[in-house]
Amino acid sequence: MRMFNVAYQCNRLLRKTTAPVSITTPAIMKPWIVRTLCTSFEHPEMKELFEYLENLKNYEKLGVPRNAGTDSDDGFDLGRMRRLMERLGNPQSMYKVVHVAGTKGKGSTAAFLSSILREEGYSVGCYTSPHIRTIRERMSLGRGCEPVSANDLCSLFQRIKKTLEQAVEFEHGHLSHFEVITAIAFTLFAEHNVDVAVVEAGLGGARDATNIICSSGLAASVITTIGKDHLAALGGSLEGIALAKSGVIKHGCPVVLGGPFLPHIEQIIRDKAYSMCSPVISASDSGNRSSMKGIGRVNGKPCQSCDIVIQIEKDISLSVELSDVNLLMLGCHQLQNATTATCAALCLRNQGWRISDRSIRTGLEHTQLLGRSQFLTPNEAKPLGLSGSMILLDGAHTQESAKALVNTIHMAFPEARLALVVAMAIDKDHLGFAKEFLSAGQRPEAVCLTEVDVAGDRVRTTSASMLRNCWIKASKEAGVDIIHDGMAEYQFLIEDLSVRSASTILVAERSLTASLRIADQILEARRGEQSGIIIHVIPQKIRWMVYAGSGPLPQSLVA
Repeated sequence: MRMFNVAYQCNRLLRKTTAPVSITTPAIMKPWIVRTLCTSFEHPEMKELFEYLENLKNYEKLGVPRNAGTDSDDGFDLGRMRRLMERLGNPQSMYKVVHVAGTKGKGSTAAFLSSILREEGYSVGCYTSPHIRTIRERMSLGRGCEPVSANDLCSLFQRIKKTLEQAVEFEHGHLSHFEVITAIAFTLFAEHNVDVAVVEAGLGGARDATNIICSSGLAASVITTIGKDHLAALGGSLEGIALAKSGVIKHGCPVVLGGPFLPHIEQIIRDKAYSMCSPVISASDSGNRSSMKGIGRVNGKPCQSCDIVIQIEKDISLSVELSDVNLLMLGCHQLQNATTATCAALCLRNQGWRISDRSIRTGLEHTQLLGRSQFLTPNEAKPLGLSGSMILLDGAHTQESAKALVNTIHMAFPEARLALVVAMAIDKDHLGFAKEFLSAGQRPEAVCLTEVDVAGDRVRTTSASMLRNCWIKASKEAGVDIIHDGMAEYQFLIEDLSVRSASTILVAERSLTASLRIADQILEARRGEQSGIIIHVIPQKIRWMVYAGSGPLPQSLVA
């Protein structure tokens, strides 16, 4: 079926909107409107480094080969990463490391833990991926959470460029984009004398480029969750994924489990820990009690008030009781990530690290991430030109994360009317994702299916028409009525949005900006006196989502 053409069919729909958002809007808005991995958002000093990295094989852009993350003959060769680090003097051995792996939640958990350690006064290096605006976001340094400066990163690159070139030549060009960035990050942390590095694994664990930390340098491993993302690259089954991610466990070093896991999946990880003589700390232990108490506001932004109680006796004795912790990152999944990070902090405290209860609380409360449960103020949202006044950015891209998002919306905005703007990478579960939203109690008024670059390229982009077909199939399987461009009543509803319909309107539009406008117009016409939320679902390597709600939070939700 043809695309929904904004120039021809949506002229009436868009005629009352403000001018399209351009890259002249404030810097904070730029990455949420256009693709992220492009030189226009990098500092001019970064041009040479950016071009150098662009010439390396980038699996974020191309997709990961089958079984590449498994500990097998098909897996990535950790030998070349070790050889590269030897050329650089093994900088990763000069500080302690907390290694965080998992299908979902590892970036948030790393951010929570880094914030806790910084609150205590430690100099922390934090390495995560992917990034939103600039590659510098992957590396933060010292006692602040700001990305490394362009000057520091470029200065380091110039000093080690010759070594990198020699390594690439020796490896016959097989060193990847991620391997070189990881090597740069580890070297940067050493040069800045960090006390500890919190390192997020890129893919899996066993054969990930970050998995070159020896047991003497590892303070703790963390495995947040096990899910089906990157299934083919990690062995084709949940069991295979569990084995791959358990590769971050090192001999004699404690491992913190997030969870909850399926029993047999958790047993796989525990068996690996047992074989490595590694004590296990579970954030999902029966002695732990984490609960959500309500939604409130901190400095004008929504937060969730939570209690976090840790009481663990097995393997290692850990305990803390924190009441009324105000998390800016919303959802039960973020509470679980905060609990996991708290367990990791307590694990370090058990090893003799100075970490107070106050630092744990304050660190959790100060944690925010671009594009993950991130609320914008009305002034920040204004350049989008949408009618609503509240914007939340997040990046769900799996069926599990879609479910978590649906639950978060229902918790925070149970009466709101919804509209979705969806773009996804080609290797995601489009059908399962659609079913989560269509089977929810708060079904969307409209779903606008669009396209964006993934990691700065179209190789992994799913076409709007393909997404359209998946949502139509999902609606049939879920028994949900939708109206799409293959139906007679579609054009009638699009031309007169004041006509009420109980069915979801499905729109396919390649332009992201136009899709946001369309969703906003449909929601504005349909929501009546209720608040409205636009949910923008974007691929993992872009990692942002928009939801815009009109008016203040309902008083019933204020804690």
